Amino acid sequence: MARCSNSLLGILNVLTLLLSIPIIAGGIWLSKQANTECERFLEKPVIALGVFLLVVSIAGIIGACCGVSFLLWLHLCVMFLLIIVLFCYTTFAFVVTNKGAGEVLSGKGYKEYRLGDYSTWLQKRVNDNWPRIQSCLQDSEICSPLIQERVPSEQDFYKQELPAFQSGCCKPSNDCKFTYISPTNWTNPGTARSANPDCKAWSNDQNILCFNCESCKAGLLDNIKSAWKKEAILNVATLVFLIIVYSLGCCAFRNNRAQNAYP
Repeated sequence: MARCSNSLLGILNVLTLLLSIPIIAGGIWLSKQANTECERFLEKPVIALGVFLLVVSIAGIIGACCGVSFLLWLHLCVMFLLIIVLFCYTTFAFVVTNKGAGEVLSGKGYKEYRLGDYSTWLQKRVNDNWPRIQSCLQDSEICSPLIQERVPSEQDFYKQELPAFQSGCCKPSNDCKFTYISPTNWTNPGTARSANPDCKAWSNDQNILCFNCESCKAGLLDNIKSAWKKEAILNVATLVFLIIVYSLGCCAFRNNRAQNAYP
């Protein structure tokens, strides 16, 4: 039984090591295939995460299976810090994504998104980095489905359930009261008046549309909020796994010390 925790810890670290290989391969693939600034931005964190998991797993395997107490102690220190960081990050993710939601419009399938409804911290991060984010969104061609789609009438368009990105970045705000021509082509009748600055930011240029609008930033934040909520739930499961691994590591470390002290 004394070696049971060492064996279990070794098996779990082997699984983590195997997991790190496709993560590193994915990061290298991204570096080779990257065509946009967004994709190039992702490659380094992915590779770093894979290498980190690889090194920690190797230290855990050697420490648990070969009785090297120093490596096992190092593994435990890293695991403890990882648990603390992940716990703080998960708590923070729940807090900053607690505010904000799309506004339901009467008679319309899509929602309107307003920047001021979301967390002040998230708003500041998006505003500070908007030129880069905007470039990435345009490169991703998120409005292409609407540009290519043929919707015969305004009423048919209003029935569509648009994702947050498309609702915020690919059409003008409902406040503007523009006249519908096509999903990405709207005209100002001249009588419409609105205090919403997005009305002036809108352009029928298919490369601009509403990418300069506050609603586009809000659409991004709504996507971030949904993604972070899902990630936070996954992080809770990951925390449970890490705590189990850490507990087994503590048992294995105690076994190593007992065996080294036995002579």
